[in-house]
Amino acid sequence: MVTSVKQAPDLSDVAFATWQDIIEDRLGLQVPEQRRSFLKTCLSMRMREVGFSDYLSYFNYVSTGDAGLSEWNSLIDRLTVQETRFFRDPAAYALVRDHLKRRSKESERPLSLWSVGCSSGEETYSLAMLTSDILNRTEETPRLRFGVIGTDVSRKALEQASAGVYGRRRLELVDDRLEQRYFDISDNKYQVVQTIRDRVCFVRLNLLELARSPLRNLDLIYCQNVLIYFRKWRRKDIVTELASRLAPGGMLVLGLGEMGNWSHPDLTRVPGERALAYLKRK
Repeated sequence: MVTSVKQAPDLSDVAFATWQDIIEDRLGLQVPEQRRSFLKTCLSMRMREVGFSDYLSYFNYVSTGDAGLSEWNSLIDRLTVQETRFFRDPAAYALVRDHLKRRSKESERPLSLWSVGCSSGEETYSLAMLTSDILNRTEETPRLRFGVIGTDVSRKALEQASAGVYGRRRLELVDDRLEQRYFDISDNKYQVVQTIRDRVCFVRLNLLELARSPLRNLDLIYCQNVLIYFRKWRRKDIVTELASRLAPGGMLVLGLGEMGNWSHPDLTRVPGERALAYLKRK
């Protein structure tokens, strides 16, 4: 006997617009028409779990009271967590490697890196592994200490990131040497080694509240595949705020096509067409 899967209810124009508004108001994220089916899927799955059959009734629930706030935080996990991989953009990481090599020779203080919109942590750990590898292979300089902070709005994603355990598919772009050095393998699961996890910290941060972040004087800010979900004017506000957090000589890495012709009086564009990065003037 075949059991039919219950169809998700239709997401009316009114309900779609209502949910678009609250998501942009609270998270700054756009949900355009082409992502309507994504929103419908996320909402309907969560509604079935908590016992709602109407999008507007569910909206009223998450909009009020302590229970609604708790439910909203659970819903954020469905709306914002994106699948990613280690060393997802090789061209950008090549720029980062060159930059950190220079910084390790110039700086006498620990290197500070920030992974913005880190999701489940692959990007943050990639930066930590890259930094560790550079500092341990550069014989001309002492082995400087370093730290990497990963921030995201999703508590569930940050819990996954803190655990540092991944399936094999997430490591497709990791070369064999780094895999052997930085992962412990057990039951087809790959856990980031403790020495790297000790250098990484994960913190919840809504980018609409970026101005409240205490992070300052950073050698590298890595912000890829995050800004595409924001309106253009908000992207500029976010990137301008990030630029103010760089140390002199620090680098800001963005995703190709995310910022168009953006410029900043204190930043210089790094030459190259395969990655988008800026250096803060010394």
